[in-house]
Amino acid sequence: MKFVQTSHGKIAYQDTGSAGFPLLLIHGNSTSHEVFRNQLNGKIGQSHRCIAFDLPGHGASDDALDPDRSYNMAGYGDVARDLMEGLGIDRYAVLGWSLGGHIALDLSAQTDAICGMMISGSPPITQGKGAINEGFEGDIEHSLGSKQIFNEEDIDTFAHVTCGPGAPYDPFLQKVVARCDGRARSLMMAKLACGVGRNQQELAINSKVPLAIVNGAEDAFIKNDFIAALDYQNLWDSKVHDLPGIGHAPFWEAPDVFDPILQRFLNDLSV
Repeated sequence: MKFVQTSHGKIAYQDTGSAGFPLLLIHGNSTSHEVFRNQLNGKIGQSHRCIAFDLPGHGASDDALDPDRSYNMAGYGDVARDLMEGLGIDRYAVLGWSLGGHIALDLSAQTDAICGMMISGSPPITQGKGAINEGFEGDIEHSLGSKQIFNEEDIDTFAHVTCGPGAPYDPFLQKVVARCDGRARSLMMAKLACGVGRNQQELAINSKVPLAIVNGAEDAFIKNDFIAALDYQNLWDSKVHDLPGIGHAPFWEAPDVFDPILQRFLNDLSV
């Protein structure tokens, strides 16, 4: 792990240092960069310079110096932009999972350095109170993912379902969920539910760079039909990829299926 000081606090990140085209990886709610270990330690990390960081309040990063400023899409995007600018990387792709996909979309409005985005488990929603219900199954606004204080049962439950009910479980998930600053969940979800921030649906539909969408067809948290029905102007492969038999975190659950798609996307960007 390496560390960089930002205006949001000290941020931890991993850099594979490979010579290939850079890829920024952004994790989901209450997890850490470690969820991308299959990519970081596999062929993707060997062929591309992969940078995966812990969001403020997550993993080995500090809690946010100003939670209200940092624990939302724009704040997280600002952290990512500061990190990449600090590393001197002026052109890169982004892979965002779940919360990370929403951050990626916001980040695309903050910088011209992004040349392509892949999002997974991240329904592009509009602004306004209640808009969050467009793309998610159930009452996500009041779900465990929005709860500030976790007891031991909450920690265990979230650790087992965050990557999807059928996804492989690893004990490190328990540790990262327990570590997460609960304000990161409650503030982020409250602002998302109230429509605070940029219109992510417009950012996705009118993306200036190729947008790849790769979801698990059995993702229990998102509305796949809603995501697939949007009229994207720059959709990579001209379709939303819904991977059969796979849940909320295809890169974690089935890297043998997911990684070839990611590799092909990166190859297209670097031509």
